[in-house]
Amino acid sequence: MAACPKCGAAVSQGSAFCSACGSSVASAIPPAPGGSADTAAASGVTSNVAAVLCYVLGFITGIVFLVMEPYKRDKFVRFHAFQSIFFSIVVVIFNIVWSNLFRAVLFPAGFLWTIFSLVGALIYLAIFVFWLFLMYKAYSNETFMIPVIGEMAAKQAAKQDI
Repeated sequence: MAACPKCGAAVSQGSAFCSACGSSVASAIPPAPGGSADTAAASGVTSNVAAVLCYVLGFITGIVFLVMEPYKRDKFVRFHAFQSIFFSIVVVIFNIVWSNLFRAVLFPAGFLWTIFSLVGALIYLAIFVFWLFLMYKAYSNETFMIPVIGEMAAKQAAKQDI
């Protein structure tokens, strides 16, 4: 229980005014439980772990964390959820374009097929390593922004329409 800074009377938690003298005691009373640390403790997952989990299955877990109650209000988790969704969309589009280009143009062309399959393997390896890097940055409580995607994710995360 907190004490009134003016008269010293006991003030119950959640009261804005002292019942004895009537002065404002909002600054003397500690905030009620339910802040971000209590939310993380109640749900069992901290913000940085939730941000990492946003990347695990790409846009699926990103969407899940955008609708889960304690995390949809956390800007850090929202940013990583949106960045995960946008990054996954870019990777899927790249995969469709690369595979169609590979099948249509390069498959019949003998030696070029070998070169482009090796290039494709290197590109997919680079995407995988970058995906791991994004998860590492999220776990380290950093908001690493991918050049175009990160800006879009920051704009979406800043919107508070929930």
